[in-house]
Amino acid sequence: MKVLVLNCGSSSLKYQLIDSESERVLAKGLCERIGIDGRLTHRPAGKEQVVLEKNMPNHTVAVSLVLEHLIAPDCGVIRDLSEIGAIGHRIVHGGEKFAKSTLITSDVIREIEKCSDLAPLHNPANLIGVRACRQLMPQVPMAAVFDTAFHQTMPKRAYLYGIPHEYYEKYGIRRYGFHGTSHSFVSKRAAQMLGKKPEEVNIIVCHLGNGSSICAVKQGKSIDTSMGLTPLEGLPMGTRSGSLDPAIISFLAEKEGLTLEEVMNILNKKSGMAGMSGVSSDFRDLDDAASGGNVLADEALEVFCYDIAKYIGAYMVAMGGADAIAFTAGVGENDTKVRARVCGFLEGIGIHINKVLNSATKGIEMDLATEDSVCRVLVVPTNEELAIARETVALVEA
Repeated sequence: MKVLVLNCGSSSLKYQLIDSESERVLAKGLCERIGIDGRLTHRPAGKEQVVLEKNMPNHTVAVSLVLEHLIAPDCGVIRDLSEIGAIGHRIVHGGEKFAKSTLITSDVIREIEKCSDLAPLHNPANLIGVRACRQLMPQVPMAAVFDTAFHQTMPKRAYLYGIPHEYYEKYGIRRYGFHGTSHSFVSKRAAQMLGKKPEEVNIIVCHLGNGSSICAVKQGKSIDTSMGLTPLEGLPMGTRSGSLDPAIISFLAEKEGLTLEEVMNILNKKSGMAGMSGVSSDFRDLDDAASGGNVLADEALEVFCYDIAKYIGAYMVAMGGADAIAFTAGVGENDTKVRARVCGFLEGIGIHINKVLNSATKGIEMDLATEDSVCRVLVVPTNEELAIARETVALVEA
């Protein structure tokens, strides 16, 4: 079966067409600046990349353009759209309603809409892609794969906040966690690398990128994670502050004469690594600046790595020990300095890596731990699109 995987943002659309039998990517690409002007970058396997500047007033036009390029004689990879057997959609927030992926129906769409208060920047955009595909390919089954679903196995002690219980009952205010598709994929692959089944091991997954989160996966199930009601909680990220004293919000508003919306904009888009360093949200820029003597860039990286180590320590307690720590996503897979710094903080609890091997490992599977390390330290490239495709095929075939 050929599965089209879509990840819709407010003005963008990422896609991959995957052959589920061979798990080979037939084509992938990105539509960006939707509703502004429009640019398509289409990468068919074995053929020349196509970059097209074309007006895309909405996501329906963008999806239509993607479908045209998938079957085009010069850059297409299939002869006819009938070869697409299913469509998998990344949906950010499923609330408590969805503890697993599901086939999309009108009722499911209504439930996803109800979660939009919890993810106002993501769920409405995700649903735009769903509706566009329904309009263009109404007979093709579609699946919703939720970022939050994997974390629905967390116990109450991990997801309840210290606020009046009525707010949880009325509004569903609790920790939900995100990056679930990645955490699930990486923890399973890490278990395979150890020669074990997922239910036989405890894995701490460090999904580190512009958005970052840590997850404690005990015997194949998420029991705690660093992101919360929204992706703002947890580690300092590219532009997000991560966890902080909530009184800072009112303090900043009063001192700077800001509205609540303006403060939240600062915490989401002007904080984190970019705000602390004054350099960039890109870790490559931060590494270069720190190497060149920029103190603020170096301090930002130190805070980031220290916080990761604290979560790892906490999750080792939560699980009663870990068989492996898995680094994944753009920074986790490729930033050797971040990995070295994090593991430097962990040496006191018996976690050691081969520093030479670490410095030479980027974007490939590898066990970096020394023989005397109390647990393995793995680099595991994530593949959320493949995970979505697998979930979609399983639902359609069932």
